[in-house]
This record gives sequence, C-alpha cells and structure tokens, in this order.
Amino acid sequence: MIERYTLPEMGNLWTEAYKFKTWLQVEIAVCEAQAELGYIPAEAVEEIKAKANFDPQRVLEIEAEVRHDVIAFLTNVNEYVGEAGRYIHLGLTSSDVLDTALALQLVASLDILLQRLQDLIDAIRQKAKEHRYTVMIGRSHGIHAEPITFGFKLAGWLAEVLRHQERLQILRKTIAVGKISGAVGTYANIEPRVEAIACEKLGLKPDTASTQVISRDLHADFVQQLALVAASIERFAVEIRNLQKTDVLEVEEFFAKGQKGSSAMPHKRNPIRSERLTGMARIIRSHAIAALENVALWHERDISHSSVERVVLPDACILMHFMLHEITELVKNLLVYPENMTRNMNVYGGVVFSQRVLLTLVEKGMTREEAYKIVQENAHQAWNKPDGNFHDLISKDSRVIAKLSPAEIEACFDPQHHLQHLEQVYQRLGI
Repeated sequence: MIERYTLPEMGNLWTEAYKFKTWLQVEIAVCEAQAELGYIPAEAVEEIKAKANFDPQRVLEIEAEVRHDVIAFLTNVNEYVGEAGRYIHLGLTSSDVLDTALALQLVASLDILLQRLQDLIDAIRQKAKEHRYTVMIGRSHGIHAEPITFGFKLAGWLAEVLRHQERLQILRKTIAVGKISGAVGTYANIEPRVEAIACEKLGLKPDTASTQVISRDLHADFVQQLALVAASIERFAVEIRNLQKTDVLEVEEFFAKGQKGSSAMPHKRNPIRSERLTGMARIIRSHAIAALENVALWHERDISHSSVERVVLPDACILMHFMLHEITELVKNLLVYPENMTRNMNVYGGVVFSQRVLLTLVEKGMTREEAYKIVQENAHQAWNKPDGNFHDLISKDSRVIAKLSPAEIEACFDPQHHLQHLEQVYQRLGI
C-alpha cells in the first residue's frame, strides 16, 4: 500500500513522485466513493488500497511508448494491483485526475507558504518592537520629509504582510477545488455523488461547473496572489537597499565574518540578499502574466495550459518559499544604526522641522502665506550648504523672534511631537 506522507518542504511537493502520489490519492478516493454507492465491490477497493503503488521510472518508460502520462501511470499501477485494477479510473477522464490532484499540490504548497509567512510576520513584529522609538527621517520623493521611527516603518511592512496572510488563507479555500465529472464535465459516465464523496475525502469541494478542466481563472488567481506577495517583498528589499547606501547607511544587511563583497574592492559590503529578492520578484510577476494567458482555452478544453503550468506553478511556489525564507532571515539579522539615523535627520540644522515652525507661526497670528515665505527662505538658505543650519537661521530671524519665544522655537525642533500618535498604530498591530 502506498505510504501516507507527511508535509514535505516545498521542492518535494513538485517532484514526479509526489505528483504521482496525489494522482493515486484521487483514483483511490474515487474508487472508495464508487464502492460506497454500490457501483464497484468493496473488497476490490480494499485490494486496490492494499496493492496500489507505482514506480516513477517505470511510468516514464511506459509514457515514452504510449505518449500519454495518465495512461502510463494507470498501466504501471495496474501492474501492482492486478485483476482489481479494472475498477480504477472508471468513468473518469484524465483531467479529473490531473486537476483534482493539482489542487492537492497547491493546497499543500499554500500550507507551507503560510507557515513561512507567519515566520516573516513574527520577525517584522519583533524588529518593530525593538525600534518603536528609534527616530529616523521619513522621506517622500527620496527627499527628507519629517521624523518617523524605524519601528513605524516596519509597522507598515507588518500591516502589508498581514493582509497577504489573509489573502492566502482565502486563496487556500478558493483553490481547494476538485473535478470528477468526466469528459467535457457532463457526468455522462460518472454521477455527481461520486464527485461529492471523493472530493470530501480529499479535503476539496467540487467545482461548481467544470468543463473537461477546472477553469484556469482559479490558477491565475493563485499565481497573481504569489506575485503580490513577491511585490511586497521587493518593496521591503528596495527599502533596505536604499537605506544601506553608503551616504545613508541607516540599516545594513548582516555581513558574516569572512564574507566578501567584491573581488576588486575589499571595503565593499553589498546588499546581495535584497538585490536577489528584487530579481526574483520579477520572475514571479512574469509567471502571473503566463497564468493569465492560460485562462482562454478552446471550448471545453485544450492542453495549451498544461506546458505552462508545468513550469510556472512549481517555479512560483518554490521561488516564493525561498523568498519568504530570505526576507525573514534578512529582517531578523538586519543591522540598524540609530546614530546615523539621527545624523541624517539633523542635516542642515533640522530643516525637516520646517512645517512645525510654519504652523506655530500661523498659530501666533501670522498669515500662512507670510509664514511659508519666511520658513522656506530660511530653509533654502540652509539647504545643501556645508555650514547650513536652519535652526540657527530661524532663531536669529527677527520676523520669527517677534512671534516666538526661544522655548517655542526649541519646541518646533522636538521630534517627539511627530511620534505622539504612533502608539495607536502599534496597538492595532500588536507591536
């Protein structure tokens, strides 16, 4: 009897041996359903379950002759089963087995991906807790904007990944669809009750209205959801790459003892993991396009989707599994440099506090237009000058001094003002 298998790592899910195991699961579930309804002898099913097995190499040998993968598989299984094998595949078409078994592979893949996604959630949440009060500059258009914390930046990542977790949990239910309805899906040679019983045994639900195949919008959805996760991972990776630039250096990928960054320049510490993730995201996005192209099949079926899925489905799942592992390790071991964050935030004498000066002047009775002109004039005078100091310029500007006391000016340059409501965000995310 074929052994019951435990949940393997992702690569094993997409081997020929594992695929054949899922095919046999489907065939046996259908036989059990047929027996329950009295269509085939119960003792024959017990014999099938006791003897059924396959040899992947033998299947390939037979396929080389018959040029049909399912026929080759069934021929090999019957070599083990013998006489009772005549009850296997009764009333079925190949796609009943292929598509239903594929659903089992996709569900098992999602189970692993959801485990890895939870690891990433835990890593981001922990790093965010560590840096909930680590002040840094927020940037828009790549330009210094106003203070945030590194924990707040990570909170945005966490919220995004939690949305992916919810989407993949929904996807797991959506993709868990089987089809045991025969040629062109009309149940002409096998009744719907067999499909219902077999699918229940397999942990699937029957397709609402299949043709000879399960419609490929479901599989396109699967790959698109993985592409969306990959896009977020790329966003995180690009952020790390930007923050690791030498002239920024607020965070850095962990650099192991003995690691080398360049064959020519010994000083280099390159963000290789982040760059690798950026490239891999491009591959998964391209697979989403191929999966969308698979939706438009001819009439009740063709097999133009089959060759595509043999590449994109295992590749997308295996790549996503690796990407989740890589980004999780990257976040866990990320080097964070608060001193550099403080230095960068205060460049040019704290020009990033310009809005607080503007609003405080308005509160003191100055028109917004006048206040904006004064603040911008001082900010631009400090901008991009080695000795530029916005704080000093504001503190000496007679128009500002006439409205604000020294203490009120100092209060404008306190980063804590910008952080006063972040606790609400942290609480929403359990940080």
